[in-house]
Amino acid sequence: MTKPFFIQLVFFVLTSLSGFSQSTPPQPVGPLPNANQLRWQKMEYYAFIHFSINTYTDMAWGLGNEDPKLFNPTKLDCRQWARICKEAGMKGIIFTAKHHSGFCLWPSKYTEYSVKNVPWRNGKADIVRELADACKEYGLKFGVYLSPWDRNHADYGKPEYITYFRNQLTELLTNYGDIFEVWYDGANGGSGYYGGANETRKIDAKTYYDWANTYKLVRKLQPNIVIWNDGGDRADLRWVGTEAGYVGETNWSLLNATGDVPEEQLRHGVENGNAWVPGEVNTSIRPEWFYHEREDRKVKTLPQLMDTYYNSIGRNGTLLLNFPIMPNGLINELDEKAVQAFAKARNEAFAVNLAKNATATASQVRGKNAAYAANKAIDADLDSYWATDDAVRNASLTLTFNKPTAFNRFLVQEPIRLGQRVKSFTVEALVDGNWKEIARETTIGYKRILRFPTVEATQLRLTILDAKGSPLISNLDVYKAPLILTPPMITRNQAGDIQIKAGDTESELYYTLDGSTPTAASAKYTAPVKTGNGKVDLKAITYNPFTKQSSVLSEEKFDVARSAWKILSTESKSAYQALDGNPGTSWHQDKSQTMPADLIIDLGKEENLTGFRYLPAQNWWEEASIITHYEFEVSTDNKTWKRVSEGEFSNIKNSPFWQTKPFAPIRARYIKLRALKNTQDGSASGYAEVDVVTQ
Repeated sequence: MTKPFFIQLVFFVLTSLSGFSQSTPPQPVGPLPNANQLRWQKMEYYAFIHFSINTYTDMAWGLGNEDPKLFNPTKLDCRQWARICKEAGMKGIIFTAKHHSGFCLWPSKYTEYSVKNVPWRNGKADIVRELADACKEYGLKFGVYLSPWDRNHADYGKPEYITYFRNQLTELLTNYGDIFEVWYDGANGGSGYYGGANETRKIDAKTYYDWANTYKLVRKLQPNIVIWNDGGDRADLRWVGTEAGYVGETNWSLLNATGDVPEEQLRHGVENGNAWVPGEVNTSIRPEWFYHEREDRKVKTLPQLMDTYYNSIGRNGTLLLNFPIMPNGLINELDEKAVQAFAKARNEAFAVNLAKNATATASQVRGKNAAYAANKAIDADLDSYWATDDAVRNASLTLTFNKPTAFNRFLVQEPIRLGQRVKSFTVEALVDGNWKEIARETTIGYKRILRFPTVEATQLRLTILDAKGSPLISNLDVYKAPLILTPPMITRNQAGDIQIKAGDTESELYYTLDGSTPTAASAKYTAPVKTGNGKVDLKAITYNPFTKQSSVLSEEKFDVARSAWKILSTESKSAYQALDGNPGTSWHQDKSQTMPADLIIDLGKEENLTGFRYLPAQNWWEEASIITHYEFEVSTDNKTWKRVSEGEFSNIKNSPFWQTKPFAPIRARYIKLRALKNTQDGSASGYAEVDVVTQ
């Protein structure tokens, strides 16, 4: 043995025993995000904008036969859109350049069904260009949505359409500067105009679009892009299985690179997946994606938006929040005010990081090296991190405050460039000398934010219970967020009585029936409000008598009461759950009943009807029974029937909200809602609520 080798051996043994060998950076664990995915994740919050020809027909989806002359946004101002998004704290905008109708909001040279053939601006408009320029002006990234499904194009369903689709994709990815994300909707095939064929066409979404080669084209044209796709080959980002504004509490940024993705995996990811495919939470600020005036009082409230934030960005996802553009070409003032209040509340909640006033210690530090010490988790540098030795899977990090400190929010981040590691953890507070567990959770990822009742403590402890590799924590924040009162929930039962419920037990409820805004001097809710059988417009607030704080306003407009209604098509008593006014209950027709399936109701007396409403079951596991295609008929004698409405409830599976279908006024006593098809072509149709609209 030579002397230099002997010295090296001794040095290796001594440094191993001292832990010095583990002062080198930890090795990555599992699949890792690429540079594009890392840039995207750091954006956190950005906008969707839905605008198309069906904005002018008050439909969720265009059929492809809408007259282009309808398109007339007389006050269009893309700078207004960009300004609102910038003020809201968003980092980018994804624009629906072409939705399912096939109508293009840029002058595509490959179709006549576009803004180049509308009287507005003499056919010289290019809204994609205007928005791309506005985004650049306001420092926002720009993305495009291009629907693979095209209900207008004659070749849809044929190989020739793929060439058309890629030609349009090339236009969008070549002519409008840097594109940070391209978005492909998962709705594929169905009834449509199709160049005048007016038929139903079905395709195999896994094979028809040849996604592998489409992705190659995308990455060639825009090397820094991320791809979102709800169907076909695995993209860079994944849908989270719902449009309700949340991802699972357990959320791995991993999937398997091949194979079908069950809904459970969309919500939670796959712990041992072999591909990095993080979740993007897409939801609208209103119930539907496109603008409908009837939803002006259904804009998400501040508590709803804050819940969405904590359940998306706060669960290792990103938030893609949609603005529906009005027919005049502007974002509605109510939507603007909502996101402004949302931005203000976020800034207030995270204004003061209490961890800055704390001292950090850890149960174990990698190689006892200061480069990986506990204070690296609170140094406001996301590139530094607290780390443990390679063999460690269970470790704790403790913050000690210089005085008893009250807090109700906990934010923690992993350096995901080295992989997602943490499988489970707890958060504890030292209260009066005793450790109190305030949270027990699973994954962390890029960012995890926990909410809990305010606690005052002298210490806070994060304990990693299990991890896929040595735990790494790049950031840990603690906050005391102001209280935000949840507006009350208003329902009306079949008898016509109105119930108002608060989100907590400490608050009081006040309401009005005369159209005025309620205050603490208005009628106090103590029991169901008897309103008779007529129409009712009730407004209510939640009020905290201790803080003198009021919630935002809740308002519900109810049509005639359903107290005299009788269901004639079944003897099942449970069918009346479709009339009980409770969205949480639902009735399903017998599975043995084949399509079409009728629900016949006697209104008790003749009414002057102008529409009907349908609410599907609100539980995600009942989605197979949601009606997608319908006919609606009325009668004065239950013998002679007249069809007054027919069609589809577009996108109802992903947006299971009230569906309102207007028709020309007609007097009738009996109504018949006929289910022609549901979300999985099954025979059992489900109903949470059925109602009518009267003149």
